[in-house]
Amino acid sequence: MTDTAEGAAAQLGTRAVSNSVFILVARTVSKAISLVVVIVLANALGDANYGRYTTLIVYSGLFAVIGDLGFQSLYTREAARNRAELGHYLGTLIVFRIGLAAAAAVVFGIALGLGTGLTTLIVPGAALLTATAFATLLRNTFYSVGRAEFDAIAIVVETLIQAGLIVFGARRHAGVAYYIWAYTASYSFTILYSVAVIHLFRLGRIRLGLDVNLIWRWLPLALPFAFTFFLTNVYFRAGFVILQQFRSFAEVGWFTLAYKPFEALQFVPLAIQTVVYPLLAVYFVSDPSRLKVAYERFFKVLVLLGWPLTVGTFVLVHPINQIFNRSGEFAQSEPALRVLAFGIVFLFVNSAFYAMLNAMNRQGLNAWATALATIVAVALNLAAIPLFGYIGASFATVLTEAALCTFGWWFVQVRRPELRLAVVRIAWRIVLAGLVMGAVLYLIRRYSIFLTAPAGFVVYALAIYFVRAVEPEEWRLARDGLISRLRPA
Repeated sequence: MTDTAEGAAAQLGTRAVSNSVFILVARTVSKAISLVVVIVLANALGDANYGRYTTLIVYSGLFAVIGDLGFQSLYTREAARNRAELGHYLGTLIVFRIGLAAAAAVVFGIALGLGTGLTTLIVPGAALLTATAFATLLRNTFYSVGRAEFDAIAIVVETLIQAGLIVFGARRHAGVAYYIWAYTASYSFTILYSVAVIHLFRLGRIRLGLDVNLIWRWLPLALPFAFTFFLTNVYFRAGFVILQQFRSFAEVGWFTLAYKPFEALQFVPLAIQTVVYPLLAVYFVSDPSRLKVAYERFFKVLVLLGWPLTVGTFVLVHPINQIFNRSGEFAQSEPALRVLAFGIVFLFVNSAFYAMLNAMNRQGLNAWATALATIVAVALNLAAIPLFGYIGASFATVLTEAALCTFGWWFVQVRRPELRLAVVRIAWRIVLAGLVMGAVLYLIRRYSIFLTAPAGFVVYALAIYFVRAVEPEEWRLARDGLISRLRPA
């Protein structure tokens, strides 16, 4: 195990590319399976019950912050910088989180009962909230030590458990509560698996106990993370909550199904962020000269991946919606998805600013950026939803993501002018390549998506090559990072 910050930087830097590949592959497989499962789930429940199910998930996300208070993100950063204390940190947070989880379950139950009337779903919802909290804390250990392959395995198995239970439930015409328990079971597996891997592969010796001094020392550092996490859920979910107050559960279901492809793609930037964030945090204290380079390349990768998805989703929105709309109850989701497509690229690049601020011990500025975005989200949704319903919520979502992108970009460079990101210089070739792809997709959009999507990928890859959007040095670093993981230790 590498205990020093310098050693951790070298190890995490070497593994950054391969870890990103591991997680992206696992997340891609997981999301492909999950999208099929969502189709089964949505069509089995129908628009109204699917609206109830997603409303519970939204409330669960909003109150998850009480069960964490920001310690999870802080743990990932501090454990990466100080490997020798990983077991002590983790043991303390596991014990502390038991009390936090109980408090979160109580507040969640009250809010769900009073806000939606879904009182019969309080118990399974609280169980899901608790299982998710512990699973996420434990799996973050893998990223702190640069062993993302262990989480890749957990992701795939977790998804297969969900798929099996949900398909079984659909055949049995199960109610909403059953599906919540199905997800709880999959996260329970991840808890047991993570504990076993941490012990068997000696990633850290978990020392259960409550170090009150550590909690008090970390609390002021963790609270900005908690505030940011809560506000992120508020701005990300404001449209659902406000829509549910003004419109029917059916309209919530239409918006949710349109939101699913948009939300599902979030796994790509988050997967890369979980790998890059500890690396940026270690560079900040051990090798500041490499911080700017890593930041620029992280941003560039996110644009490189996010922009073609924006263009492709916008052009191919009808065949994409047809994949989800098997029951015929969700035809109204298509115009919402076309609007949401514009938010994908902002959703991606926001991860660069989020990771940088947290890595630089400036999580307070991250909280400010998210607070401003939350104000934008709530104001836009309150203005748009009463007049335009779920379409208004879609426009509000895109504008909020763009606002958060602007705030994050600005706050990274506050009092750090050397970190100013030259967005146009980095991204213009990528934007051009995506537009070329979009033009070709528009011409062939009437063919099957299983033909048009791969064709679009090929056109985009060729355009990236010919406009030289990726520099030779970046190709070399990516290649060397993958090869190094294949060599014997």
